[in-house]
Amino acid sequence: MDTARIAVVGAGVVGLSTAVCISKLVPQCSVTIISDKFTPDTTSDVAAGMLIPHTYPDTPIHTQKEWFRETFNHLFAIANSAEAGDAGVHLVSGWQIFQSTPTEEVPFWADVVLGFRRMTEAELKKFPQYVFGQAFTTLKCECPAYLPWLEKRIKGSGGWTLTRRIDDLWELHPSFDIVVNCSGLGSRQLAGDSKIFPVRGQVLQVQAPWVEHFIRDGSGLTYIYPGTSHVTLGGTRQKGDWNLSPDAENSREILSRCCALEPSLHRACNIREKVGLRPYRPGVRLQTELLARDGRRLPVVHHYGHGSGGISVHWGTALEAARLVSECVHALRTPIPKSKL
Repeated sequence: MDTARIAVVGAGVVGLSTAVCISKLVPQCSVTIISDKFTPDTTSDVAAGMLIPHTYPDTPIHTQKEWFRETFNHLFAIANSAEAGDAGVHLVSGWQIFQSTPTEEVPFWADVVLGFRRMTEAELKKFPQYVFGQAFTTLKCECPAYLPWLEKRIKGSGGWTLTRRIDDLWELHPSFDIVVNCSGLGSRQLAGDSKIFPVRGQVLQVQAPWVEHFIRDGSGLTYIYPGTSHVTLGGTRQKGDWNLSPDAENSREILSRCCALEPSLHRACNIREKVGLRPYRPGVRLQTELLARDGRRLPVVHHYGHGSGGISVHWGTALEAARLVSECVHALRTPIPKSKL
């Protein structure tokens, strides 16, 4: 096998970053990204893109921290380069605030973000209903710019994109030697995984250029995230809800909650509603599976189930997925020894 033919199914932030990592880490391979939806029509395009980690109950904390650190370092390097504007990556400072003191005053990711500290009493006066807060600088990764930037890198290294809906991973055999499943919620069908389900998120994108600091309620439900072209106001967390249409009542509630934190948002204009379905799972699935049918074999690397934390850990998990692909390629290239009779 001269060139390993690798198909990556899914073109959100997880699929595209995995394809880039494979093309960097796996020698002599061709990478094709296959999806029925590309940017700007992916779930990733709706995400606000703030690097504040979500916690996965089924994943060890040290693993989650490593994923976050690798992602932060990757994006920090972009933010400090001439590519920052094209890639949609920049630093943003702000506050995470709590109505009661959290059991974990210093989260596991505190030494990865920049300048993490406890908020002062003077700062907390801005939020009368809150008793505790954390101030820090993190990164914002805006997928409507970042995804095309990743696609450009994939094509620049000889990769391909193909717009096609896949209903069964076996459709890709024998055209491809290895399949990487980054299909998110599509894995309910493609991998038969009943553990993954949608958590509906609705956000508002508004014009409020005077808002320069992020504000996030510690519950993660209410947030104000300033970006390059708009401010994202959120949000909702509706488990098992597949509805992609904006809900007017949700929008009213979001605006009301965000105005309570930042009253100047009453002047925000050009309000747009966006909805995305987060692919939630108790833990990210990073695993190799060897599919077998009628004597044929198809190695599959599963990489999905990031929920609301995909952008915060995408590069770290993509590197791990690429290492699994590398192992599969090595196994395919290693001749099976003939048994001695």
